[in-house]
Amino acid sequence: MANMSLKKNEMPTQEPLVRAHNFSEVALGYTEAMALEEAQRCLNCKNMPCVSACPVNIRIPKFIEKVKEGEFEEAYRIISETSTLPAVCGRVCPQERQCESKCVRGIKGEPVGIGRLERFVADWHNTYSSETPEVNVPNGHKIAIIGSGPAGLTCAGDLAKKGYSVSVFEALHEAGGVLVYGIPEFRLPKAIVKKEVDTLKAMGVDIQTNVVIGKTLTVDELFEMGYEAVFVASGAGLPSFMGIKGESLNGVYSANEFLTRSNLMKAYKDSSATPVMKGGRVAVVGGGNVAMDSARTALRLGADEVHIVYRRSMNEIPARAEEVEHAKEEGVIFDVLTNPVEILGYSNPEDKRDPKNGFVRGMTCVRMELGEPDERGRRSPVKIEGSEFLLEVDTVIMAIGTTPNPLIKMTTEGLEVNARGGIIVNENGETSRKGIFAGGDAVTGAATVISAMGAGKIAASAIDEYISDREKNPEKL
Repeated sequence: MANMSLKKNEMPTQEPLVRAHNFSEVALGYTEAMALEEAQRCLNCKNMPCVSACPVNIRIPKFIEKVKEGEFEEAYRIISETSTLPAVCGRVCPQERQCESKCVRGIKGEPVGIGRLERFVADWHNTYSSETPEVNVPNGHKIAIIGSGPAGLTCAGDLAKKGYSVSVFEALHEAGGVLVYGIPEFRLPKAIVKKEVDTLKAMGVDIQTNVVIGKTLTVDELFEMGYEAVFVASGAGLPSFMGIKGESLNGVYSANEFLTRSNLMKAYKDSSATPVMKGGRVAVVGGGNVAMDSARTALRLGADEVHIVYRRSMNEIPARAEEVEHAKEEGVIFDVLTNPVEILGYSNPEDKRDPKNGFVRGMTCVRMELGEPDERGRRSPVKIEGSEFLLEVDTVIMAIGTTPNPLIKMTTEGLEVNARGGIIVNENGETSRKGIFAGGDAVTGAATVISAMGAGKIAASAIDEYISDREKNPEKL
């Protein structure tokens, strides 16, 4: 019998004042009873609008139908037909802007908790299933993938299912890309990422870490090694700054550096060789998910006070509503319609590391008001004259976006990029260079995990077609 409640089942979480001081996962996941009850809210619509809004086209009503029947492993199998990272997507995808935004139940109430059900199914599989992934018969073709983030892992999984010999080259010492260095443990436990990576390895995917394409090897050298196509999924790891005075002071971080130090290099440990701030007052500039991750991480590292400084209003803040709500509950202060114009410092002659730059003591900020909409329809913030004030902080974290690293472009002849450094591709992920494909943040700049996965799927299909065409038409070699 359908559950006609207008509200989805709440997600159990740690208490805010407890979780703000630990790195354990905030959301605790549905129990079996909660999942069964939430699944009953799905109407199993004939036209399935939720599926068309999913970048990897998970058969959502089908897997939820299996949840209703208590067939959790079959539900996982259905999700895995199109998604390489179910446990990841169930945690970090912006379902409210994608599949759930098209849910019919959302017309007169809240949509079905699709993401929460996906997480439940993936976690159930990881806890109870002993099945090993199927290794397909090799088809004799080698493909190289640059980057082990969501785009690269998705492409690798789809190609491995087709029998390709796939090698993934990762610049860092752990596979997972932004899933391990960017998203904090309290949102995405690293054991979850490792489980997904291990599944791909069990399918035959070769993952090589500490390989920087453009330095250790070039793309051309990959072709010389026998790889017939290359998929560039190197992400967008080059941080952006505002270009204001004081950004070179000690105590100013890019969000990329701050989160990488904490997530991947365990800088929160007393024994860390690369420590980050502990205590004091922190300002995070920006309003996206990365800004929320940085602010909430700073709290857990022991900051006395954390401010989000965002130049638009709460209505325009681009971060997921859930992440904003969690940040507020944990005590993050939101200074909206506020923009920094200078970071102020002081010198510390006793410090022998870099005394000329000094240390952060605060930011000069101005109040903003919303003016006319910009080209994307967002109302442009305008400075209110005479509104300058000092925000006293000890640490500043810039979370205003990232762009693709230019290293691959610089070392690969004939690869065209746009003005922002993103690799130019067609609708199939093909670049200007024959045999080279690209997708994810390396093309678009910083975006969502699920959109990168969608790009990985498109590229896998295009690579398969490219290799098949070469077999049928050897004169094209």
